[in-house]
Amino acid sequence: MISAAQYLPGRVAAAKAGIGALNADAVLVSKPENVVYLSGIKSSNCHLILTPEDGYIVTDFRYIEAAGNNKAGLKPVMTDQSKTLFDVINSLGFSSLAVEEEAITYDFFRELSGKFKGKISSAAHLVEDLRIVKDDYEMECLRRAEAIGDLAFTHICGFLKEGMSETEVALELEFFMRRNGAECLSFDTIAVSGVRSSLPHGEPSDKKIEAGDFLTMDFGCKYLGYCSDMTRTVAIGKVTDEMKKVYGIVQRAQQTALEAINPGKKASDIDKTARDIIKYEGYGNCFGHGTGHGVGLEIHEAPTANPTGETVLKPGMSVTVEPGIYLPGRFGVRIEDLALVTETGYEVLSHSDKDLIII
Repeated sequence: MISAAQYLPGRVAAAKAGIGALNADAVLVSKPENVVYLSGIKSSNCHLILTPEDGYIVTDFRYIEAAGNNKAGLKPVMTDQSKTLFDVINSLGFSSLAVEEEAITYDFFRELSGKFKGKISSAAHLVEDLRIVKDDYEMECLRRAEAIGDLAFTHICGFLKEGMSETEVALELEFFMRRNGAECLSFDTIAVSGVRSSLPHGEPSDKKIEAGDFLTMDFGCKYLGYCSDMTRTVAIGKVTDEMKKVYGIVQRAQQTALEAINPGKKASDIDKTARDIIKYEGYGNCFGHGTGHGVGLEIHEAPTANPTGETVLKPGMSVTVEPGIYLPGRFGVRIEDLALVTETGYEVLSHSDKDLIII
């Protein structure tokens, strides 16, 4: 597999090139995912300071050796009780500094404001805007994370039986993914059945799965820091004609929306494609969330495929396609795949069966 190291200098150079547009001397990168993206360093206490000419990794004793071995060309600076991050910032003589306001606490901002005498402004999603288009390394990590999800779905279909609780189903998915290469989960597993399947983000409970239930499973894992995300709805024992009809509508909406992915389209176009089908079939009020979102180092990234998603799709972007229909107190259906935008269309990364499975 290709290495992330070869991409780090280019990522840092791109971030430095964007500092001028912020009207700041430097940018303080504090969001852990952005630190990993630019430096390759995963830690609980690490900040990057970037100027158009220089770059620094500021961390403590626990991570300084790793920081010194970084392949991004960043200079390691160690903090301790006598030299804080704020001291390092002041020592570099900036008159203005852009910060990732969504990644810092109010206490951090208040202390920075008291100790840094220059102008503080917003970093305006500088690094997130770079992360939206994935490089070859990132795309391969996403493929491998999704492959673990596919294996997990195949496994769970052979594991399910009436009488199991939703919690048992969720735990089995989680254990299987960890046993098969996942470093951790990318979000809390959803496994909801019967009347609870109408809860789009319901938490697994002690409810037993029964004949006649739909069971919706939304799950994902991380591989080398990159997330997977997949949803499948299966039936237990039997289905009614209405359940079959609703499933078919969601399946058609999901597939048609996938086929609408093309560079140059807005993310909202993907949402509209799925939403129009569901609305035409009379279930428009039963689909209340967006059709999709980007996935990468975070489980929710740009672009956002909802009715107001203005991002224009480009090759290398990732986006989920996950329409659903939810009938409160009765049942719900959601189907989700993760796709990459390509030069000519899209590549679906999850390959598990989407035809109605009755177990």
